[in-house]
Amino acid sequence: MGIFRRGPKRDASDVPRDPEFGFFSNDEGARFRAVVREAFAELGLEVTVYADSVRDSGGRRFGLGNLAAVCHNEPRGPRVWPELIRKHVAMVLRTMDAPSALETLPPEQIRAQLYPRVISGDGLDPQSFGYARSVAPGLYEILALDLPESVMMLTDEALEPLGHVPDLREQALRNLRELPVEAHETVKGDDGTRFEIVVGDSFYTASRVLALESVVREVTGSGLPPEGALVAMPFRHQLAFHVIRDSGMVLALNAMASFAAAGYEDTPGSISPYVYWWRGGVLTQLSDRDGEGLRIVVGEEFGELLEKLVEDETEGL
Repeated sequence: MGIFRRGPKRDASDVPRDPEFGFFSNDEGARFRAVVREAFAELGLEVTVYADSVRDSGGRRFGLGNLAAVCHNEPRGPRVWPELIRKHVAMVLRTMDAPSALETLPPEQIRAQLYPRVISGDGLDPQSFGYARSVAPGLYEILALDLPESVMMLTDEALEPLGHVPDLREQALRNLRELPVEAHETVKGDDGTRFEIVVGDSFYTASRVLALESVVREVTGSGLPPEGALVAMPFRHQLAFHVIRDSGMVLALNAMASFAAAGYEDTPGSISPYVYWWRGGVLTQLSDRDGEGLRIVVGEEFGELLEKLVEDETEGL
């Protein structure tokens, strides 16, 4: 997996764009949906195609957002879309038609495959996920069951027979801490900018912000200081961080803000385009969108931290 994993840039010409998936042209969007319909039909399921989803005669809905982003980011282009779409549709139908893992797996195996996930609140049904924990504005932590071909996000109803949510969350966090770092790269700029990026095929790579101490120790060999770190989770397969030790964090903050915003666009499993201040497990948002650009939002506490770091450096001269 590439560190940046950015797809082709959008066409800047006057070609009309797909109204639902703006990274497609109108023609690409129509072709994508036609192949999706054909893929379902080949497996014996006729579906009604909508802009962002399809529905079968039984009322089951299949969202198309992630699959559209996967096709958009495929470097080989539209010629391989049919292969990608057929594999995805076959996997989805196998998962939907198979007996529920919650009914077939023993409780100890379910606990061993339980992980926390940080997701965007867009589309999260509060009635089904009443236990979801807010980790930052617009971001929530839920529990998920990791399966060979899919990830099952667990609702209140699904969790009820498994035990108390706090106990399940502790088990999920233990499982998360035990995951290996699949790949890591240090980004360095000529101006002294530096931050780390952890990437992986795991659906829980970005969610490792919930266990940041263990990730930082594995990657850097050192623990986190009381000042904490800057973090970004553009999409589910990527976590960036910069450990705060001096005023050089200002350079990292600006670079990570651009990095997060770019990585968030048009990617499957997008989480957040912003940079956060991690301190003691609490996330405070530091970047925001400002029209077509970005702006840094520094609150009183973060401003005081920066002033202290600058003073310490000045006294040390």
